[in-house]
Amino acid sequence: MLPTIYLIRHATPDWSRKDIPYFVPPGPPLTPQGEAEAAQLGEFLRDMGVRRVWHSPLERAARTAALAAEAAGAALELDVRLAEQRPEEKAAEVLARIWPMWRLADERCRKDGPVALVSHGGPIQRLLVELGLDDKALQHYKSQFDHNNPLPPAGAWRAVQTEVDGPWALDLAYTPEAHRTKAWLV
Repeated sequence: MLPTIYLIRHATPDWSRKDIPYFVPPGPPLTPQGEAEAAQLGEFLRDMGVRRVWHSPLERAARTAALAAEAAGAALELDVRLAEQRPEEKAAEVLARIWPMWRLADERCRKDGPVALVSHGGPIQRLLVELGLDDKALQHYKSQFDHNNPLPPAGAWRAVQTEVDGPWALDLAYTPEAHRTKAWLV
């Protein structure tokens, strides 16, 4: 079994809630659309054999992870390192915070099969760059999705390592739009 990690952005939150800081727990909750996206994401994770889902402490990520893990039949675990990037955090600081979580996920997926990390656009972007996503591809994806993120709400990047100590192959494996047509099964 090839080591496989899914990097997932939380589902659609209530962006109208200006009274709740976006980066401080609990942060805004999911909308009904976001709840549905998270459940659909869980079907994808189930089909991909994901057995463990780690998540950020912010409500939108925790709820996304809970709904997805339930649908997938996967274990659920909180990890504060997956939290949203704070305004004062530099990219290198975010990477230093999240990289040990990546290492843990890498270790676990080699033993137990595919795993998922439910986080936020900023931390996921830092991981994608560190894993070798080139700037042209990153800019392409950021131009496609809301708030300059490299994936949509409830979207998932897949990282697969095909050789021991080799590079990670990256692809945008799931979007809620594709789910409606079950495109990932084609």
